[in-house]
Amino acid sequence: MVNYPKTRNCFCKANCCKKHTLHKVVQYKVGKASKCAQGKRRYDAKQRGFGGQTKPVFHKKAKTTKKITLKLQCTKCKIVRQTALNRCKHFELADRRKGQKTTDW
Repeated sequence: MVNYPKTRNCFCKANCCKKHTLHKVVQYKVGKASKCAQGKRRYDAKQRGFGGQTKPVFHKKAKTTKKITLKLQCTKCKIVRQTALNRCKHFELADRRKGQKTTDW
């Protein structure tokens, strides 16, 4: 299980900052797939009519975890950048570590 702070001090490479500033951390979430994207339109056109499934359906899933992607937003200039963490089964954004009374990370 990975506990990660909700705020983190890291480098902001925007032209207005160019220094270490406090960043707000949010876990990246995949958006809803568009119905009018070219690949989806092509797939739907190919599936139409008789003939069953036309494209291969992937069944041999090997991975049990996913890589965690974080969105870091600078509190000064509001620029957002993304970083990836390693694979883990459980991820949690925490205010502070369990068992500690200080808020220092």
